[in-house]
Order: sequence, then structure tokens, then C-alpha cells
Amino acid sequence: MTLSKPANYCCPPLLAGNLTATEAAGVAVLFRVLGEPARLLLLSAIAAQPSGEVCACELVESLGLSQPTVSHHLKVMYEAGLLTKERRGTWIYYRIDRSQLTFLRKVLD
Repeated sequence: MTLSKPANYCCPPLLAGNLTATEAAGVAVLFRVLGEPARLLLLSAIAAQPSGEVCACELVESLGLSQPTVSHHLKVMYEAGLLTKERRGTWIYYRIDRSQLTFLRKVLD
């Protein structure tokens, strides 16, 4: 004779996550982009500017990276939606796209 007992679980069931599979794929792209130390340095340098923007030419000297390296990383961050840019004559000024950072904060909360 066997007695039927309710199953005991070690943990309560998980709640549903906040992200869809499509959103998770997009967030993973952003984190891969931010996984490069040079890009974090660039993002930090842009964020530290009182005006909230910086000319690409200023980043080369201040971070000690070559111009092609800075251009490549800025392009990757721009294409990922982390930065916006504005051309003024021959110079390009970059700003952080605050909506993307707000989204990442929301994901992490």
C-alpha cells in the first residue's frame, strides 16, 4: 500500500521573465558591444563631458588609441544604438543615446 503525498519542492516556481526572446537577443548584442574595454573607455569619456557630446578627434588623443581604432569602436557603438552622431563640417560629434542606457538599466533591475 502506498500513500499519496504532495510533492515537496525545494523552491517556489519561477515567475515569468520580463524579456521576450527577441528582446533578449537585442540586449545580448548591446552587452557584447560593451564587453570591449576600449568601448567602455570611450563611453565613459563621452558621458563625462559637461556638454554630453564629444568630437571624435578629441577621443584619439585623450585615450591614447589610434584614430582607426577609435573610429571602429565608435562605429560599432553607433550601429548598436548606444551612440548618436552629428556631422559638423568635417567633424563628427557623438552623444550617448540615453534611451538605450535606460533600457539596459531596466533589464538589470
